[in-house]
Parts: sequence; C-alpha cells; structure tokens
Amino acid sequence: MSYPRDRAIEIIGPELLTQRGVGVVAPFDFALDRELWRWAPDDISLYVTRLPFVPVPVTVEMAAELSDPDRVRRATADVLAPEPLVVTYACASASFVGGMAGERELTASMLSAGAPAATTTSGGLIAALRVLRLNRIAVVTPYIDSVTNRLVTFLGEHGVEVVSSVGMGLLSHIWKVGYAEIVQAVTAVDVPEADGLFISCTNVPTYDIISPLERLLNKPVLTANQVTMWSALRQIGSPIMAAGQTLSEITETHAA
Repeated sequence: MSYPRDRAIEIIGPELLTQRGVGVVAPFDFALDRELWRWAPDDISLYVTRLPFVPVPVTVEMAAELSDPDRVRRATADVLAPEPLVVTYACASASFVGGMAGERELTASMLSAGAPAATTTSGGLIAALRVLRLNRIAVVTPYIDSVTNRLVTFLGEHGVEVVSSVGMGLLSHIWKVGYAEIVQAVTAVDVPEADGLFISCTNVPTYDIISPLERLLNKPVLTANQVTMWSALRQIGSPIMAAGQTLSEITETHAA
C-alpha cells in the first residue's frame, strides 16, 4: 500500500521533551531501578549499568570489592555512550567502606573515565546533611554490624555524630525488605537527640515512606536512593520529584 507524500500525521499528546541524561553505575544485585526513576522529572532519562558479579554475601568484603575504582571507572566508560550530563555511583556501602578518602577516589575514577560530573550515594548523603544542617543523626541499615560500623566511621570523618543506629543483619536479598520492616526499625532507632535520620543501602525501598516517617518523627528522613538522585540531579540544576520530602522542599526553597 502506498500513501500520499503530503499526507499529514496527527500526533496526539504532548510534545516530546528534550531529555537530559543521568548515568547510573550500580552494584550487580541492584534491584530498584524503578525507584530511582520515581525521583526523576520527565525531562530526565536514566542510563543504568551494573558492576560485574561478586560471589560473596553483603559484608565488608563485598563492599570493598564493589569500591574498586578500576571497576567503577570501566562501568562509567560503558555508560557514557548516550552522553549523560552526570554519572552517579548508586551504592551506599561501597562508597563509604573506604572512608572519606575512598569516596573521593571513587568520584575521581568516574571523572577520569570521562564523566562530565560525578557523585556517589555517600557523597550525596554528606551534601544533603550539610544542606539540612544535620550534625547528629540516627541510622538504619540492612547490614551486619561490621558494615554499619564503617558507615558510622565515615560519617564521623565528616563531623556527623551517629547518636543511635541499628542494622538488620541481612547478608543477601536486601531488596525484598518490606516497608513495614523499615518503619519498625526506624521507630525503634529514633531518639530525641537525633536531628534527622538516614536509611542506608540503595537496595532498600523507601520512596513512599519518607514523607509519612517525617510527619511521624517530626524531623528530616534521608534515604540512600533519595540522596543518590538528589545529588546527581543537583549537579545539572534539576529538582527531584518528591512532594512532602524535606530534602526536596528545602532545596526548592533555597533555589527560589
């Protein structure tokens, strides 16, 4: 069948937005791609790649393997083809296990691979704590104690005091943790001395419970995926899509 060359095509719907890309380097077992997208505005596209499989449980050993700058550099190079404006390493434990120096080395490795800008989950956490002026926090993690202790040490290097912490002791399948378990851990760890609270691990789902928890606790609640997306989008001047979350609201107020 042939069609007239001057026949018009009616396109129903809004004009296609010009897209800006965010490259995401994630651990091999990352299972929450959809959650990251929920913080992304309509003009943002995420380009996600994963590090090679490491046959060990979620321990300090795994975090150290995933914090190898050469592996992150190679993964960053792989995600540069669609020309993202920023690349972020979406892993909390791998970006805090080596302390302040390790996090900076990871950021440098992404920049050396050609990323126009680079962030990490743990670097994003520190930036968010600075913006919110939080110096004393409570912490919830899915990790065993040895990994949780590395987070406490990392925060201490940045002058942030952890006044209360709890780890769920999980060695695998962290993405299967439900909202009810997270809320229970948060309410158990919160203390009056804490100015805010952080839920660690990018494999812990948190998008829908941040606002309710902030209303319940009457203090800011930060989570790994939230600060990952916030810090990456901040690099390119974009807000996060997060109604009712303190980090989003205070950032928008300052921008105005």
